[in-house]
Amino acid sequence: MGRFLPHPDDVPVEITPRNQPSLSRRKLHSISLGGVSCNSDRRWRRGVAVEMRMPTLGASAHYPGYVAWCEKTPEGYRIGVAFTDEQTLFGARMGEQVCQIEHYYRLQQQLNLTPESMNTLAIEWVSHHAPEFSRATMDRKLALPLLD
Repeated sequence: MGRFLPHPDDVPVEITPRNQPSLSRRKLHSISLGGVSCNSDRRWRRGVAVEMRMPTLGASAHYPGYVAWCEKTPEGYRIGVAFTDEQTLFGARMGEQVCQIEHYYRLQQQLNLTPESMNTLAIEWVSHHAPEFSRATMDRKLALPLLD
């Protein structure tokens, strides 16, 4: 599961089915480039075609993928949405960075921040965490399963 970026629990995400054929586990494993993990209130079958939307980022923040895994949690389910093309993976990674900054901002809200301080918080977050979202880091994470 190290190949999936964790979506913050307090930032909305929507998972909806797509009208596309499912992928077999074997095919999904061989073509997946990684993805995003998030909470879901329903159980999903592995290989099902889905669309991940991030409403906080606007209507254009939607990413087609496939359910790579689904685990029961006390609150519902945690799923991994796998992406099969680099452009979608790149867009989802960039969207996740913005969602992580939003999460960081929400954690800091009790400090009565001004818009200028929001920019400062974003820069602070990027300076500490952006390498986790870099292409080189994702490539290393993708290579790990091959080394096992």
